[in-house]
Amino acid sequence: MRKIKLLQQIASEGVVAVLRADTAEDVVRMAEQAIVGGIKVIEITMTVPNALQAIEQLAAKYSSTTSNPDNYAIIGVGTVLDPETARLAILSGAEFVVGPSLNPATVVMCNRYRVPIMPGCMTIADIQAALELGVDVVKLFPATTPAMIKAIKGPMPQANIMPTGGVNLDNLAEWVKAGAIAVGIGSDLTAEAVKTGDYTHIARKSAQYVAAFKAVK
Repeated sequence: MRKIKLLQQIASEGVVAVLRADTAEDVVRMAEQAIVGGIKVIEITMTVPNALQAIEQLAAKYSSTTSNPDNYAIIGVGTVLDPETARLAILSGAEFVVGPSLNPATVVMCNRYRVPIMPGCMTIADIQAALELGVDVVKLFPATTPAMIKAIKGPMPQANIMPTGGVNLDNLAEWVKAGAIAVGIGSDLTAEAVKTGDYTHIARKSAQYVAAFKAVK
């Protein structure tokens, strides 16, 4: 039941902050500002040095089971290439796993522990293979145009798709109307903060994304 609830929460929140940084400290600051801005689903990529430390710190601070909405977030891990990395992240507190590609062994491991796994897929063949492995949500990556979702849902209307990359404030509504269950936002969320050193930019941009998603849903 925990897995089902998490998937429902992710779909309800709709916006996933995909965060990369040069240090674990920086990515924690990014995550905190995204949460202040209203994004409650945070993906910490394994490209961040000491990413597991950041996940552990954030998971300890923001429990998705809390009754306090100001101290609530779902902390997950991204850019996971293998089951070993996924398991370490889960033990560090990650509540969902995202990969850039479909790795069957990672899917099997996550299913074993009832943790949502969102592998990166681009072709119908990849998506079909993911569904047959028991994947509930596929990450459309790279996502270039909302028309991709419409094309996929023609033969596979049952696929739950989360585009990542290529989503911005100008086209978010198009992605959702095309059938995206949620959207992943990366550099567009953090670029200004990284450039200026003012991380409050992330909170402001996060609030804009949350408002844009709610407006179309």
